Amino acid sequence: MATMKDVARLAGVSTSTVSHVINNNRFVSDSIREKVLVAIETLNYAPSALARSLKINQTHTIGMLLTASSNPFYAELVRGVERSCYERGYSLIICNTEGDVERMNRNLEMLLQKRVDGLLLMCTETHIPSQDALRRYPSLPIVMMDWAPFGDANDIIQDNSLLGGELATRYLLSQGYQRIACIAGPQDKTPARARLAGFQRAMQQAGLPVPEEYIIYSDFEFQGGMTAMSQLLALPHPPEAVFTSNDAMAVGVYQALYQHGLTIPADMAVIGYDDIELAQYMTPPLTTVHQPKDDLGELAIDTLLHRLNNPTAEPQMLVLTPELRVRDSVSVR
Repeated sequence: MATMKDVARLAGVSTSTVSHVINNNRFVSDSIREKVLVAIETLNYAPSALARSLKINQTHTIGMLLTASSNPFYAELVRGVERSCYERGYSLIICNTEGDVERMNRNLEMLLQKRVDGLLLMCTETHIPSQDALRRYPSLPIVMMDWAPFGDANDIIQDNSLLGGELATRYLLSQGYQRIACIAGPQDKTPARARLAGFQRAMQQAGLPVPEEYIIYSDFEFQGGMTAMSQLLALPHPPEAVFTSNDAMAVGVYQALYQHGLTIPADMAVIGYDDIELAQYMTPPLTTVHQPKDDLGELAIDTLLHRLNNPTAEPQMLVLTPELRVRDSVSVR
């Protein structure tokens, strides 16, 4: 593999001149520039990104640790993050922890060794990253995109899930529904707890009791929604509407209702959370609470780059406001 010294030797110039031509950061005469470019092409020379990063102490690479699943929300979120990186001239390295603390720390060590310029974390609800690893990189900017308390994060971005749960439930109430069930997500996740709390608050404010059996705890996955809906349909007095704490579970709810020969919204109103792209193509299109995933990705990258350029800035807590997307899975009673 050719080196910069080989290029300089063939072109009859110094290695610093070759560097100036490649980086275009100093004046080089046209004749010298042409010699260097011919030598580069002849030797098929590729500049070392690693060597350049060591020199300027930046790699223009962002690392992202997340716990992904079959839930389309994560794919859409990552797409927004990657697009924002690309538009700002950065590359993104994504590592899926799959909820495994050992895998998370191994991935973290790998990202740190690759000298990423900053870290995005969306995996800390269950496990805290290795403090020993982070102590070796005390100036590394970190933005957290979930809810767990994590002292090493510079900035935190959250969805107002409490408000989102209230928005969904209040809409069902406004359409005349009273027997409303909630398929809640895993209660070790703060957003799941907050969305359930929003549901309960809206029902309490409306003066409507919620039977214990109307709250089913599930796992934010397709199968979980289908199983939970089947449990609700088996009750002596099933609900007339259901709020699912994410859209993936709402997809499972649709399947359970289909298998029981029931239609939406005539037999059961359904409202979800996240507004994944699939929601608008379901039959009928799903009414849901919109999370601005593209905005979230863009905000995360911009916050990280701001921290990179302003390392002493005050930590930020950024809260995104959810919005209701009204479609056809809820009708007026």
